[in-house]
Amino acid sequence: MMKMMNVNLKKMSGLLLVAVMVLTVVSCNQKKTDDSKKVTILYPNWAEGIAFTHLAKAALEADSFEVELINLEPGLIYGELSKENSKGDVFMDAWLPNTHADYWADYGDQLVQLGESFSNGTTGLVVPSYVDINSIEELNANKEKFDGEIIGIGSGAGIHANTLKAIDAYNLDFEQITSSGPAMVASLQKAARNKEWIVITGWKPHYKWVNYDLKYLEDPQGIFPKDVCGIVSRKGFEEDKPKAAQFFKNFNLTESQLYALLEAIDNNGEEAGAEKWYQENKELVDSWK
Repeated sequence: MMKMMNVNLKKMSGLLLVAVMVLTVVSCNQKKTDDSKKVTILYPNWAEGIAFTHLAKAALEADSFEVELINLEPGLIYGELSKENSKGDVFMDAWLPNTHADYWADYGDQLVQLGESFSNGTTGLVVPSYVDINSIEELNANKEKFDGEIIGIGSGAGIHANTLKAIDAYNLDFEQITSSGPAMVASLQKAARNKEWIVITGWKPHYKWVNYDLKYLEDPQGIFPKDVCGIVSRKGFEEDKPKAAQFFKNFNLTESQLYALLEAIDNNGEEAGAEKWYQENKELVDSWK
């Protein structure tokens, strides 16, 4: 009897050991799977960046990804993604190769460009169409109508630096007012309502082009470049999370698609608007996966 009990105990011990080994393997595989389905997107407080980011979140979460969003200034985004143990994975609004050239010079060796969220980015000084000048060279002659101010956004933005270059290159007797994207749009809204003259730092894509009748001032010296809105990642992201990386490689919106997305967000809020646009354009977005 004792001998049989010893045999049974040995069998049970063996089975228990096998069970523990199986559970350990499953647990490890599950952890690996879970990690590969977690994506952290870093984004700036820019309308198009908010739109790209929240659309990606809606689409990935529909595919069982866990998506975290972190809002940072652009310089901090580049710096974070370049770290060996970065807390982020992807940035979808890198204005390359020109507007963010300084950031790329500092951090580009530690980053990977996956794709383009938007392929026809432009920047420059923008006025309402009722303002009857057409070139940056005409600003000084109309300084009083503009109160000697160019309404800008955050000092970390590439367009802020290029506007300072334009002030020097064109010898403008103007001051760039540092604010934010939303504050710039609020100033534009107020001026347009009263048909006042205003000059802002502007770019495409941005929903203000849908809401207002605007024009770029001609830039004969070519201070303001053309760019793409690039999608960049930390090194190793594609190897760690290939399915997510494939989605970001394929992600790309036309101007009309982006403006429709921006309108949905404007009417419904960031998450709800992006989710609504995703559901209405599911075939397109899911084709990127």
